[in-house]
Amino acid sequence: MSSRLVFTVTTDLNYDQRMQRICGSLAAAGYEVLLVGRQWPGSRPLTPQPYRQHRLRCRFNRGKLFYFEFNLRLLLFLLARRATAWCAIDLDTALPVWLRARLGGQPFVYDAHELFTEVPEVVARPRVQRLWRRVEDFIVPRATLAYTVGPALAGLFEQRHGRPFAVVRNISRLSPAALPPAPLAAPANGFILYQGALNTGRGLEELLAAMPHVNGRLVLCGEGDLSESLRRQAQVLGLLASGQVEFRGFVLPRELAELTRQATVGVNLLRNMGLSYYYSLANKFFDYLHAGVPQVVTDFPEYRALNARYDVADLVPDLEPATLAAALNRLLPGGDAARYHQLALNARRARPLLSWQHEEQELLRMYKELRIKN
Repeated sequence: MSSRLVFTVTTDLNYDQRMQRICGSLAAAGYEVLLVGRQWPGSRPLTPQPYRQHRLRCRFNRGKLFYFEFNLRLLLFLLARRATAWCAIDLDTALPVWLRARLGGQPFVYDAHELFTEVPEVVARPRVQRLWRRVEDFIVPRATLAYTVGPALAGLFEQRHGRPFAVVRNISRLSPAALPPAPLAAPANGFILYQGALNTGRGLEELLAAMPHVNGRLVLCGEGDLSESLRRQAQVLGLLASGQVEFRGFVLPRELAELTRQATVGVNLLRNMGLSYYYSLANKFFDYLHAGVPQVVTDFPEYRALNARYDVADLVPDLEPATLAAALNRLLPGGDAARYHQLALNARRARPLLSWQHEEQELLRMYKELRIKN
């Protein structure tokens, strides 16, 4: 009988590309995989995947009551399931997963997509942060296997908890389709693309403030806590009426990949609002790179290290609107054509070296060794 693996998240499964890659790779390797997530009020029907999926419906959608209700429902759901290993994604699903693994005597796996105790929403509330730190201090040492998305976060976890953390970077699967040659200058009919959550600390307010001074159009894909306030800001600035800014909402991964290939510039901006952001390594960096699209990125350690090696982005030292406008205009029509061409060319050269095809080998090795130990 093949090994059964259960993974748990609080996200909408249709848009969680990292979990789609992880579960898809493990299913292709012969594991029976179940991914458990959350049913949002506006969730679309589940997209077909090569593994089983289940959504939990909750009455509450945010705050303490949500976390309490979701964890209770998750525990009750897991108690009725069997598996050979149980994997929690981040701290917000960890306690019921650890308890289910403990009750069954099976391995407990911890996959840290971020440093949960250092995300802006937690850092801003010291009492909440202390609570989650206690959860982290309890959970991490008890994991049979632990891994995260980047070397910097792995080092931080190891320093905090004195245990090894493996790294499986959040890189998209490389399409076998070849890209067209790198354009000699920024295409005239392109646009600036932001993909990801519309949340605090992503530099989105500053990006909108910069747009009246930018020689291009901005498309934002995703939703989040700032969805309404960002739309109001864009409306006040006249960016919606002029068509210079467009909110696409949630976009399915396949559609998003096609949209990314059409972009002129990608943006990946963060404020230093906690160690999770400061040491982040977001999948959008690799999504832009795979599409051959030059990007403007915050000068944080992981991006600085990758860019020193591959030179696929212009790094910005701050999020002042004037700084962002200057960086974007440099890579837009009428800007520095030679620099645009070089970044686009470098992205094409780096594509084969940075892909999920490489990362999944480490993933499969870890789970193979985990199975051997049982």
